Amino acid sequence: MVPQMVLLLCCCLLAFPPHGPLVVEAFVGGYGVNYGRIANNIPSPDKVVELLRRAKIRNVKIYDSDHSVLDAFKGSGINLVIAIPNELVKDMAANTSRSMDWLNQNVQPYLPQTRIVGITVGNEVLGGQDQSLYQPLVDAVKNVYDGLKRLHLERKIELFTPHSEAVFATSYPPSACVFKEELMPYMKPLLDFFAMIGSPFYVNAYPFLAYISDPEHIDINYALFKPNKGIIDPNNSLHYDNMFDAQVDAAYAALHAAGYDNMEVRVAETGWASSGDQNEAGASSENARTYNFNLRKRLFLRTGTPLKPKRPVKAYIFALFNENQKPGAGSERHYGLFLPDGRISYDIGVSGLLPSSASSSVLSIKNVQAGGWILQHWATVLLCSFHFLRAIVT
Repeated sequence: MVPQMVLLLCCCLLAFPPHGPLVVEAFVGGYGVNYGRIANNIPSPDKVVELLRRAKIRNVKIYDSDHSVLDAFKGSGINLVIAIPNELVKDMAANTSRSMDWLNQNVQPYLPQTRIVGITVGNEVLGGQDQSLYQPLVDAVKNVYDGLKRLHLERKIELFTPHSEAVFATSYPPSACVFKEELMPYMKPLLDFFAMIGSPFYVNAYPFLAYISDPEHIDINYALFKPNKGIIDPNNSLHYDNMFDAQVDAAYAALHAAGYDNMEVRVAETGWASSGDQNEAGASSENARTYNFNLRKRLFLRTGTPLKPKRPVKAYIFALFNENQKPGAGSERHYGLFLPDGRISYDIGVSGLLPSSASSSVLSIKNVQAGGWILQHWATVLLCSFHFLRAIVT
């Protein structure tokens, strides 16, 4: 009788979880988006929040700590990651008081109404052109974490720094990936610290950039998640049918080689340009739609990679809007999922602020996922009822 009642209690706790205070989750589900704002024609932050709600996007990453954005996100319930940009890294590394000042100005006043769940320190610093930032990056991360501890926020706000593919000496085959030896004096203390505080390794993974660098030898179907023969890693016989998974597993291989087997890999940026310069092969609306639709579907399945099948992949898509003032190649200004007026750029199964000629005709993946949760929930309730009746009879 007693074991049955214990089982009944456990079932009910699973079906109806408690509503007590919880540590904030830095990433809910598997899908998020980067909200860049190097543009003069995108919607105001309050309209962006409305857009995110309609599109059912719950994880957002920005590249600064703009107060108009932080104000707009108040009460939205959307997970927000803010940033300390590269130009402030040296300042943050200089002393802990500067980090405290930044946290007191940009984080503390907005909690808990604005759901700030993460802070990025720099972006693609290691392997970048400004080598004078390499050591300050390590010091800045430690100082910002010390500030979070003083504010008792270290368990509620995740701290990380996104890396580009430039930190790797090689990435093919995935199992052979290692960090560049010349970066290890900075990468190792950074990874040691992140391992200690439980932060993931974030990488910016772009099959699009890999494809345009060698379109003659890379199958575009492999880059776009379309049917293809894939590749087999000769070192472990794992089969990859898409480049995204291969890039994630390459990062896992580099961490393994460096001695960090337990560190999770997440993707800070990934996307596909809808237009670009003449030498940017594959930059088109159709390819952008195909990549982002297939990626979104893949992330909502909550599956792992060939190397880490039990660890679901999490990724922030780049980007929410085309940024018409962004410098660089033409593709840099054409990654947006949405047009400046809030309409969708192309159909990947999300809703915009206004109807569009590309309006969604695809069954919402979120609805499918929600339906699965409801079935699981009621299955648990029925199981509880069965054991309850059995306990009474017995």
